[in-house]
Formats: sequence, structure tokens, C-alpha cells
Amino acid sequence: MESAESPRGRDSGSLRRSPLDLIMNQIRRKRSASDWRPLGRFLSRTSDRTGIPEDGEAEDQGQSPVVADDSDGSGDVGWGRVSVFLRSLGKTTDSRRMGVAHCDLTATDLMELASLLQFLPHLEEVDLSWNELIGGSLRVLTSHLNLVGGIRSLALSGCRLSSEDVMALGEALSFVPLLEILDLSWNAAISGDGLQCLLGKLSPAVRELHLVACHLTAADAVALGSAVSSLSRLCVLDVSCNPQLAQEVASGGFEELAVALGHASALSTLRLQGCGLSTDRLHVLGGSLRHLPSLRQVDLSCNKGLSGGLDHLSPHLAHLTHLESLDLHLCSLTHGDLEALVQVLPSLTALTELDVSSNKDAGGVVHSLVSALPLTQMRRLPFNSCSLNQESFTALALAVPYLRSVDVSWCKVVGGRLPLLLDALQPSIILELRLSSCELTTDDLCHIAAVCSRGGLSSLRVLDLSYNGSVGADGWTALFTAGGLGSTEDVDLSLRPLTSASSSAWLPALLRALPQLPALNRLAMRRWTVGSADRQQLDRSLKKRNVLLEWDTDRDDPALWSNQESRPEE
Repeated sequence: MESAESPRGRDSGSLRRSPLDLIMNQIRRKRSASDWRPLGRFLSRTSDRTGIPEDGEAEDQGQSPVVADDSDGSGDVGWGRVSVFLRSLGKTTDSRRMGVAHCDLTATDLMELASLLQFLPHLEEVDLSWNELIGGSLRVLTSHLNLVGGIRSLALSGCRLSSEDVMALGEALSFVPLLEILDLSWNAAISGDGLQCLLGKLSPAVRELHLVACHLTAADAVALGSAVSSLSRLCVLDVSCNPQLAQEVASGGFEELAVALGHASALSTLRLQGCGLSTDRLHVLGGSLRHLPSLRQVDLSCNKGLSGGLDHLSPHLAHLTHLESLDLHLCSLTHGDLEALVQVLPSLTALTELDVSSNKDAGGVVHSLVSALPLTQMRRLPFNSCSLNQESFTALALAVPYLRSVDVSWCKVVGGRLPLLLDALQPSIILELRLSSCELTTDDLCHIAAVCSRGGLSSLRVLDLSYNGSVGADGWTALFTAGGLGSTEDVDLSLRPLTSASSSAWLPALLRALPQLPALNRLAMRRWTVGSADRQQLDRSLKKRNVLLEWDTDRDDPALWSNQESRPEE
């Protein structure tokens, strides 16, 4: 669902639009809806076609239509209305899923959507996320949820919900007893009495609860604890980015939530990123975690208050024999914290991902960490911003052959020593290579090119070479001339802020290489300048393939351009 690291989740690339843009968007959509006139196709259906197609049935374009059982043909008319509404938003019709996130919906649109629910009796998923204009109007929709009692997933993240909206949703939860996934993330007004009322009415069927960045307080933690104790099927709890959740209170608060977690025996994913955790909270939290045999992912990152106290948690981690992912990045971990972690790692036999990045002292214990990990099954072990030295960089190379993602960004020791890392990569495994701000040299880029030419990066999806301004034109030219990046989807070549350089010497090589990059969907080249002719050629090539080009945009300077104003991140 939502990512705690991005306020826009999977669609974080969208730019905030002006009020005028929103108004014009509504006008364009209403006009396009009336021009399409698709009703005739639906009205032409024979009246004996009723009900819903079985699994596997679909219209010619892969759609799954629903036609209500109505002998006078009004069901076909209703489905036609649904189709017109979704097409006006640029969405395809689907009888089981209503995905209208990032559609600039207004309260009027929400009212129209509510009127269409009667024609979608088999609806299972509703995603209204990032429609900020519907905040304060949710009751218009919730009053019709009794028509779609089979909903299993409901997402309303980033909708500027008010406390009244939350109350209305809580009152309507009895209409959707099968609800399994509820996402209310990024709604700042959601905490308080409304949330407590809603949590008390959650169905026992709920498996996932996402409340990222909802300004939750210690009082909300008490309500969460009560809810968690009654949700026997809860598998995923994400309350990240709520820095007041673990604040000090006279009684109760986060401790009640931590104790309640011990009764959530089905819990497999717990995310507490940026929740204001401190060392005195770790003991009670650890005491609960040891009773969760199904726990597979734990995220305690961005809690700097954990510094110096990880030894309160590490003995409990040893009981999580099924733990696959542990995230402790940006926690200001000390050398003692990391040594305590090293002691418990041999017990975590199922571990595939460990993130201790953005902890400077981690650079001094790489050898110990690598020696204690089950290397053959490790898939992700980032060490970006960890102050690696030459010895620790050499130790990391021992783990690289097994990793799908290698990230040593912001580690200056990499420059000039990159061959040590590249020669250890496995071509059929590595999917991400992140080398941002590593002081790479032209020779380093030439070595990457050599690895590419022999197929060493044939499976690579992400290549981040940003903030390496010391690389000469010969290095960039060699990279794009070598080929071997046919699977790469995301390439970042950006320079540092407040810098600039000409790309004229190597851009022709990139232009020639584009046909050999069929999977490319994003190219970042911020702060590079380019000539007019090359600019137009690159623009045409990327627009034709719908590739996002990220470039510094300045309307007053025609030399700085972007082929797209905005595009949501997938």
C-alpha cells in the first residue's frame, strides 16, 4: 500500500496543481465524457444477458463488465453510466475494482460515484486515494456502502479527510463486514475521537491497517492497542511517520499498543518508522515481538531515539526465526548497538534483507555483519551513507554475489575502487545498482561499460549514477556505447544541485543507444545542459515511448526543459 518514505506513496511523482488547473481538468473531463457517447454499445446488448460473467469471461479488451439483473434493461443503462464515468477519468471499466486515485475528484464527482454503486454489486476494491477535494464530503459515499457489502479493500489515503469523514466511515463499517484492507494514510485530521470510534467498529476480518502520517498521538496508541487485541486476523500494521505515537504520557500510550501486539499472533508485518521510539520503549516492544511466530517484516527505521539502546531489543529478536526483513536505517545506531545486532544475526536464519544504512558507525562493522549473516540467501544489504572505509568496502564485496540490490551511495571510498564491487556481481541476480555521490572516475564508468558489454548487467532494472560530476565525457560515452542495459527501466545521471555541465560531448551516444533501451521508462538528467538540435531529438524519441525525462524546468530559460510536466511514480 503506501510507502512510509513518500507522502504520495506509489504516486509520489505527481506535482501539486494550481486551483486553475483543477478547474480546467474538471471542464475537460466533463466535456470528454459527453463527447464519447458510449451508451449505445451498452444499450445494444440483448436483454437476456443478466448477472455477472464468471471468472475468465471478459469483453474484447480484457474488461470485466457487470450487468445488473433487470428485465427492463435498466441494468445495461446503469453499467453504461459506470463506463462513462470511468472513461471520463481515463480509467477502464472493471466490475470488481474502482481505482480512481489521483483523479482530482470533487464532492460532485463523489456524489455521482455514490449513485453508481447500485450497479456494482460485486465490487471488491475501492481506491480513492489522493483526491484532496473530497475531504469533508465522505458521508455522501459512505451512506451508499450498503449497496456494495462485498468490499474487501478500501483506500482513502491523502484525501484531506476530516474528523466528520472518519466518523461517517466508522458508522458505515457495519455495511462492509468482509473488509480486509483499510488505508487511511496521509490524513492529518484523522486522529482523535473519530479514529477511536472507527477502530472500535472494525470487522474481525481486517488483515491490513495502514495509518501512515495521520498525526497519531499516545491517546490514539491506546485505541490502536484495543483494536489490535480484537483483530485476530491482522497481518499488516503500518503506523509509520507518526512521531508523537510513542511520546511520554502519565499512563498508557505506546506501552498499551506494544503489549497488545503480543496478542496479534497472525501479524507478519509491523512498520513503526519515524514513530518517536526511544530506548525505554524497546524492552516492552521486544517482549511482545518474541510472541509473534509469524512476523516476517519489522521496520523501526528513522527512530533516532533508539541510539545506544538496541541491546534492549536484540535478545528478543533472536526468537523471530521467520524474520525476513529488518529495517534500522537512520536510527543513529552506535558501535555498541551494531555489535549487539551482530550477536543475534546467526539466529535469524530466514533473513533476506537487513538495512542499517544511514548509520555512520555501520561502516566499521561491515566485516562482522557479513560474517554473521546467512549470505547465500541475502537479497538486500544497503550500506549507503555508512562511512565505509577501504577494509569495510572489501568485506562488502563478499556479500555482493548474492544480492539483488547493491547500494553504496554517498560513500566516497567507492571512487577508484569500483571494479572490486563490479567484478563480484552476478548478471542473472543484480537488479539495482545505486552509486550516487561516490566520486566515481572516468575509469570507473569505463569499467561499468566493460561489465555491460559482457552481459554482467543484463538483468539490471535501476542504475543510479547521480552526483558524480567528476566523470568525464569519455566515461558517459563508453557507458552508452557498450550496450547490455536492455532490461534497465530507471537511469539517473543527475548532477548535484547548484552545479551545471554540458552533455553535448556524450549525448549523441545516448541518442544512438535509446533503441537498445526498450525497457526504459525514466531518465533523470537534472542540471545537464544540451544543444537545441539534440534536445529536440531526445524529446521526440522519449515522448514517442512515453519515457519520463526529469530535467530542470525554467519557463524563462528555453535551454532548461522537460518533456512532461508531471507523471505519477509507478
